[in-house]
Order: sequence, then structure tokens, then C-alpha cells
Amino acid sequence: MLKKPKLRYNEYYDMQKVYDGLYSDSLNGNNFYKLTNIIGSEQNIRLAYRNIKTNKGSKTAGTDGLTIKDIWHLNDLEIVHEVRKRLNNYLPKPVKRVLIPKEGSDKKRPLGIPTIWDRLVQQAIRQVLEPICEAKFHSHSYGFRPNRSTHHALSRMVSLINMGRAHYCVDIDIKGFFDNVDHGKLLKQIWTLGIRDKSLICIVSKILKSEIQGIGIPSKGTPQGGIISPLLSNIVLNELDWWISDQWETYQPTRRSRNGFAQYARDYTDLKSGYIVRYADDFKIMCRTYQEAKRFYFATVDFLKSRLGLEVNEEKSSVVNLKKNSSDFLGFKVKITQQNKSKYGFSAKTSMSDKAIAKTKRILKAKVKEIQAEPVADNVHRFNTTLVGIQNYYRVATTVYMDLTEVNYTLLKTIKARLRNKSIIVSFKSTSENFKKKTRGIHPDSKIYSVQQTPMLPVTGVHHKNPWNFSQDTCDYTAFGRAKIHRNLQAIPKDVLHQVMMTYSKNRSIEYNDNRISKYIAQYGRCFITKEPIGIDRVHCHHITPIHQGGTDKYSNLVIIDSFIHRLLHITNEDKINKYLLYFSLEKSQLIKLNYLRAALDNEPITS
Repeated sequence: MLKKPKLRYNEYYDMQKVYDGLYSDSLNGNNFYKLTNIIGSEQNIRLAYRNIKTNKGSKTAGTDGLTIKDIWHLNDLEIVHEVRKRLNNYLPKPVKRVLIPKEGSDKKRPLGIPTIWDRLVQQAIRQVLEPICEAKFHSHSYGFRPNRSTHHALSRMVSLINMGRAHYCVDIDIKGFFDNVDHGKLLKQIWTLGIRDKSLICIVSKILKSEIQGIGIPSKGTPQGGIISPLLSNIVLNELDWWISDQWETYQPTRRSRNGFAQYARDYTDLKSGYIVRYADDFKIMCRTYQEAKRFYFATVDFLKSRLGLEVNEEKSSVVNLKKNSSDFLGFKVKITQQNKSKYGFSAKTSMSDKAIAKTKRILKAKVKEIQAEPVADNVHRFNTTLVGIQNYYRVATTVYMDLTEVNYTLLKTIKARLRNKSIIVSFKSTSENFKKKTRGIHPDSKIYSVQQTPMLPVTGVHHKNPWNFSQDTCDYTAFGRAKIHRNLQAIPKDVLHQVMMTYSKNRSIEYNDNRISKYIAQYGRCFITKEPIGIDRVHCHHITPIHQGGTDKYSNLVIIDSFIHRLLHITNEDKINKYLLYFSLEKSQLIKLNYLRAALDNEPITS
């Protein structure tokens, strides 16, 4: 089975070859003129629906009050027709404005929530634009991109310090990046990437200028919350990535010194050495000397203002000597320390940033208060789940144990005060084996708190794990790149999967057809009753609870069965039942399953 959902869905709807072709053509420098045809294709729109419905945001209503639940009763052709109609004359509905609090600040961050239909349009566009853009994006841009993470960005920064001896960091904070993107400049950048479909660029322009409810039509910015916004923000800053990279990292000299590029650059050019590491609008430029870092600082501030129209927050921007001071990046604090065992005598030490520690204390205290208000197992599980998420994110920090010890010291006071009469202290070794697997490095005799016989995970139960650099040949749009992510489909041949996808019911809802494919994959193409592979001409999808009895097209209410088994479920004539039973030698366990489904139809059980 394909392990990564996004790629699995691409295979479901037979779009992987199309996206691979776009990626390959973009790598070759080709231009694209008829992308709206691909965006409006039936398979791409059906895939967009699948990707939208698995997104938590699909259950959030826009200005029209609709969510994914309000459209999943429509059949595939109705969905396709509606999206195509909107693409032909795109007029986006106003965007719902939501203000969410910024962590550790009184300020609030604005989010723009498009309507469900506009999100579907944006998703269809994003699926086609992403492979084109991925081929053009810089290797060390890590935010909002497939397969990349904050840990990859941190690892790259640490590698430049440890192996590249880049001990000076250029910290630049862009003032309100998402609110200040120049629309005209962005559209030109899209054109420069080779996207020459004018009708598509017109649609993107309309998305950018979507009216914000209660505010009006924006003249600049890409509102956070839109599905396509992260991709557009990366397009904007991709120009910055390559401008910095071409200063040194990817500079191609016309001649070379016998001593290599670095010596040639110093002998014959005025280049400054530096390497960019970027995650969304948060980026670092790593340099080996203070002079080079200072030159990069002033040059980058000028580039952002003159070329991208972006202002810099000078109070939060500076050149940092990492041997003397630390630099915060993605919730981590990075500083260089003397290490006798290190090859070069110095290495990067990473810790949770001060803001991250304070935020972690606030979050866990809030979870303890929830347990105090309602001391039930579910609230303890929520505390444990939150803690595991924090531990997994910060475990790549070299001092994670010490940082979480500081958090634990504060939290224990809260637990003692608030859960004094609602918890008991138990020995760690007395807990279940499953619970013990969730923690690391906890002494068996350690004491932990338990509420309603549900133990609370220890805050310090985590070991440091070294972050890994991103493998640059990992890619969603090449066969080799996908092989590094997972093995190809083995249980179901791709041609069979394609046939199942193409033989959908045009009279059923898109939710039914989408879940039908998912069930077929989940059952490995085998019958729910017999566990035998089903011929493509005999694949039937059955509602466990019938529609006329209140059943729905939800995934949990569907099973894939052989067409002859399907008849056995519905027929009541004893002679016909015996006739169909001749096709199968049903074991007792299979007969129990069969009768379970018959009972839901109010049919009498079949006896062997």
C-alpha cells in the first residue's frame, strides 16, 4: 500500500502521471499555456474533493455558512460541473475574517476563510501548480512544501555551523509578510516560473483580491487561511532564495582557479559567502565571517524593499555571533559552544527557545486545569496527547531533557495544588506496558500522577534525537523520489485501481464514490465476506445500514463485496439462496458476517 495519503489519492484518481509530467517539463524550462484544462479535468476535481474533505478546515464554514457536509450529497458530475462553471467565470465569494490570538502577545493574527466552493477551486489549482513550482523552488526552502519539515530546516542550520563553520547568522524579520505581498509583483513571478496561462493568472489575481468580510477588497497581501496562500507565499520568497543562493552557493563562474571555486571567488570576484535556510517567512543567512554577514544583512534589507516591496523590522533584525549569543529559529534557540571532541572545536547547541518554554508551561497548565474541572480519563488522555506532541517536536533539541525539566518543575506545583484530591501517586513500573512504551528514560521506581486509574505521562520522558538533513532527491513527482518515501502499490495492480476509479456511479454522491475507492483499497480488493480477490466486473459496494433506513454514504457504512455475495444479502427465496451458495463454500465465520449484513436489511439468517 502507498503509505503517504496524498500520493495514494493521486493514484486513486490517476493523476500522478500528469503531475509527474508537469514537474519534468518545469525542470526542463518549458512554459505552460493550457493549465486550466488540467485544473478543470474530472479526475483533478474529484481528487481536489478528496483532499479537501480530509482537511480539518473543511468543517469550518465560510461567509455562505456551508461546510463539506453541505455538498457531499452531490454526485461527481454535479461537483465537476459546479467547479468548471466557477473556473470559466471566477467570482470568489467574500472571505470570512477570523482573528486568532498570537501566542505570548496581546495582538491577534487575521485568518481569511474562503467558502467551501472557493476552497475546492483553490485546491484544484494548487494540485496543478505545485509540481511546476516544486521544480523551480530552492533546495533549502522548507516551509509548506511536500516532505519537508521544521526539523529539516533546523538540521540544515546546524550542519552549516558544524561542518561549514558558518558561525555568524543574519537574522532578518519581515514586517507583516503575509499582509504586505505585492499582488502585481506576485503575478509577474508566477509568469516568470513559466506559468503563461493568462486565464489562470486572472483567476489567481481574483483570489488575491477576494473581498474580506467587514474590511473590503485588499490591495496587497495573501491572507492566511486560504488553501493556495502558502504556495503563493513561497513563490514570492523564491526570488529571495535564489538571489542569495546565486551570491555564492549556486554561483557559476566562467573560469575556475586551480584551487577550486572558493579560491577563485576570493581572487577574482567581490562575492560574499553565505547560505540561506528558510521556513516560510522565517529565514537565516549563515556566514563564516562578520564582514560577510554584515554585507549580506544590508544587501538583503535593500533587496526585500526594492525588489519585493517588503519592510524589515529593524528591532528584531541583526547579525548574530553565535559563539557569543543565540539565535531563535522555529521555536529553538541555537548557539555555538566549545566542544573538545568536535573536529573543529565548536559545535551547535540547540535548546527550546525561551518563548517555547513559556508557551509549553501555559499549554500544559491549561490541560491540568481541564483535568481539575473534570477529572475524567478523556481529559488525562488529552493532556498526554498534547505532551507527546510537544516532546516529539522538541526532542531534536540537544538540551531537551533539561528544558523539559524546567517545565516539569513549574508544572508539578500546579499539579500538586490543583489535583491534590483528584489524583493518586503510583509507581511507574506498575503502569501498563503500552503506557511505558510512550515514555523514554524513566526510572521504574519513579512516581507519577494518576487520575481515574489513568496515569499522566511524565514531562521529562523523552530522549534527544538528532535531526536529519532533507534528502534532496526525495520528491512526490518522480518515481525514484516516491520510492524513497514508500514502496509502490503491491496489493492492487495500478490498472485494476484505475478501472475501479473509472467505474464510479454517476447517480451516487461524490462522497459515496470517494469512499468506495477507499474501501476497495483498504480491503486490498478482496470481498468483505469471503476475503477472496474480486474480479473487476464483480466489485459491488454495499451499505451496511440501508439508505432507506437512515444509512449514509460514510466510509464506516460501506463494504466491498463480490456481486454474487451481494445478491445473497438481498434475496429471500430459499431456492435462489441455495443456488448462490453453490458458488461459495462459506465457513462459519464467513456465514456470521453474511448474516450480520442480512440482519441489517431485516432479512432472515442463512443456515448452512
